[in-house]
Amino acid sequence: MEHLVIRTGIIGLQDKGNGHPFSFSSIINGYSVSGYKLSNYKLILNYLKKKKKKDFKIKNVKVTHAWTQNPKITKILCKASKIKYPVKNYIDMIDKIDALIIARDDMHYEISKPFLIRKIPVFIDKPLSINEKELNFFKKYMLQGLLMSTSGFRFSDETKMLKKKIKKMGNIKLIVANVSNDWKRYGVHMLDVIDELGFLKIKKIYKINSKFSSFNLLNDKKINIIVNCLGKNYPIYNLSFFGDKGKFEVDFKDNFVAFKNTLTKFFKMIENKKICIQPDRTLNIMKIIKRGLQL
Repeated sequence: MEHLVIRTGIIGLQDKGNGHPFSFSSIINGYSVSGYKLSNYKLILNYLKKKKKKDFKIKNVKVTHAWTQNPKITKILCKASKIKYPVKNYIDMIDKIDALIIARDDMHYEISKPFLIRKIPVFIDKPLSINEKELNFFKKYMLQGLLMSTSGFRFSDETKMLKKKIKKMGNIKLIVANVSNDWKRYGVHMLDVIDELGFLKIKKIYKINSKFSSFNLLNDKKINIIVNCLGKNYPIYNLSFFGDKGKFEVDFKDNFVAFKNTLTKFFKMIENKKICIQPDRTLNIMKIIKRGLQL
């Protein structure tokens, strides 16, 4: 990089329920209690307060510019996460940043395109896209180490623990995943983890008749993977593994560590110019989501 510090832009939020612009920026920059009190993200403030000062910041990285579709929210975001420059249009930051985080669930192609064309590395929050034309465009930049997209749970401490646990469970027979909300936006959380563990070469997908969105994915090892998307009733991110030597269940609870690990991977990709998720794996997950939506 030409600059000692990787000047990073943050873009959010089409949905007031999506607090990722706040949490991502605060993990990198630190946070202001008074700024958060102006926002609707008291829950984020609560989990930030539980972390120690040394837990914050990523070496040689600073979020310097921010944009949301609401100028008032942008100013609050800047105050809460110590961001110096709010911009009126996201294009305004294109000559002022070295990297970009798109922390919203929509407009991924439209927003990222001008930055990627200029060779500015971009992290796109999950899910990337289910549009084939857009995915073909994105793949080129993923191969160049200029684009990364994943759920933070892929690199969570819980996933690291699962990698060790499942080795002791013998042959895995069944995997059950439970997530909040819907398949299109939230199924990716558990699909990314299951992919990281090596179980997501899917041969068939069946939709299960139930009161919520539920899918049975049959993989190449004839393991059934049940993904239940339980709606908005309560937050849950849970995985259970059943093997011939026992079972193991884990709840994914530490969003802070998951997000920080993921963002650290992104900035290491920029510095080392080394891909940390093979593009075909990301594209495979998007295709699985699309197949489910078509059932």
